[in-house]
Amino acid sequence: MLDITAADRIAIHETIALHGHVADDREWDRWGELYSDDLVLDLEDFGLGTTRGIAALQKMARDKQDDPAQPLGHHVTNIVLVAHDGDRVRARSKGLAVNADGTSGTVVYEDTLRREPQGWRICHRKVLARRAPVNSPPDSGAESNTTPTSSEPGLPTRVT
Repeated sequence: MLDITAADRIAIHETIALHGHVADDREWDRWGELYSDDLVLDLEDFGLGTTRGIAALQKMARDKQDDPAQPLGHHVTNIVLVAHDGDRVRARSKGLAVNADGTSGTVVYEDTLRREPQGWRICHRKVLARRAPVNSPPDSGAESNTTPTSSEPGLPTRVT
């Protein structure tokens, strides 16, 4: 068990969970409530490169907000803290996206949070797409391959 207070655990969980609400409500000016100004957002797994800074994230979100392929619902769950070092904590969580056509997608978030004067903020997030196991034969019942067709930072938009 990590040496971290219950109050800090709750604050970290709430910071991570806020992502779904801000994304679904399209309140891009609220990204600062969960991300640091110097955020590094790694979307390499989706072919979207790395976004640096909250202003760049806000621009990307605004540019994609009217894309009909954007998920209707972003859900962050299974939050676990995996390391603690001074004013930084590493966390892992799962993300689920529900699309207008009834499909869904899933990701794993690997976050580093930093304690700042206004509270815990995500300063680094790596988003990993969850896909079918490499050796799964077709029609094996394994999880579908997630292919992003456009992306709101953090979640895939299509499952094919």
